Amino acid sequence: MLAAAVAWPALAQAAELVMFARTGCPWCERWDHEVGALYPKTETAKLLPLRRVNIDARAPQGMILATPVLFTPTFVVVDGGREVGRITGYINDDAFWGLLDQLVAKLRATRPAGAKLTPS
Repeated sequence: MLAAAVAWPALAQAAELVMFARTGCPWCERWDHEVGALYPKTETAKLLPLRRVNIDARAPQGMILATPVLFTPTFVVVDGGREVGRITGYINDDAFWGLLDQLVAKLRATRPAGAKLTPS
């Protein structure tokens, strides 16, 4: 527990994909089945490691969201503790990857000139 508390400031500065989910959510389960096992093996996961958050638990500290998360699943790209963009809901893997590619492009565009988004 203490290690997590000490590591949080460093983690908050890294870019990540935060999945807000709820136990029993059928669309979350579908995402897990269609994308979840593959995601950690992708280049995108190296840029945006996945962190799961239970929507019914207290919101993560140190994360600034544009609006509250109301639906599951919701995928939020966070960089430096701030929301870059989000995908609300899950339809299928093609739609998810296409929308996530758009968010990665947006993340790269928000970086200062000369700064690179590199895998962690």
